[in-house]
Amino acid sequence: MKEIDKNTIERLRYLLKAELPGKDAQIIMAPSVRADKHGNSQPNLSTRESAVLILLYKSLSGFRFVLIKRQVYDGPHSGQVSFPGGKFEENDISLSQTALRETYEEIGIEPKNIELLGRLTELYIPVSNIMVHPFVGYINETPKFCLNLLEVQYVVEVDLFDLMDDRNKSVKVINSHGYPITAPYYNLKNEMVWGATAMILSEFEHVIKKGLL
Repeated sequence: MKEIDKNTIERLRYLLKAELPGKDAQIIMAPSVRADKHGNSQPNLSTRESAVLILLYKSLSGFRFVLIKRQVYDGPHSGQVSFPGGKFEENDISLSQTALRETYEEIGIEPKNIELLGRLTELYIPVSNIMVHPFVGYINETPKFCLNLLEVQYVVEVDLFDLMDDRNKSVKVINSHGYPITAPYYNLKNEMVWGATAMILSEFEHVIKKGLL
């Protein structure tokens, strides 16, 4: 990875505005079944919009980004590792504001301290009937997390090098909502990162490898 400086950040901003790898990169980490219990796999009239944030910051090894371990609750993403984020609300001006608001509400990072660099390709999540819009942001300091413990168990700080390392990718059969599925996943900080989060990370990985390595 090249030394992190303003030029690197500007390069990443440029890459996110160029043609993205899109669904070809997402599908690499897609589970074997991407449909709800009724077999639906496409957005519909009741689909809700949401946004998540890949939050980058400096570390001794280069870049890190933040994942969260969600609390256990009665819902489709209970206990999973994901990005900070959530559903678009009526008071949100834009989906990017949704990503920033949810990041503040879940891990306590002030929106004013985050520089948005761009966005990745949207992704439909059948199990929750949500269209998620991923954004990439940068904070020019070591973040001080303040967790909403009603939603977040803990944060997972991941070195970008670990995302690039193919040794951290694998596949396993898991039980998801009563059904066995084959799930590609990233092993990041001893956490199994799969599903929509892994698909978004796959596109981000392709963007980084294309322009910053």
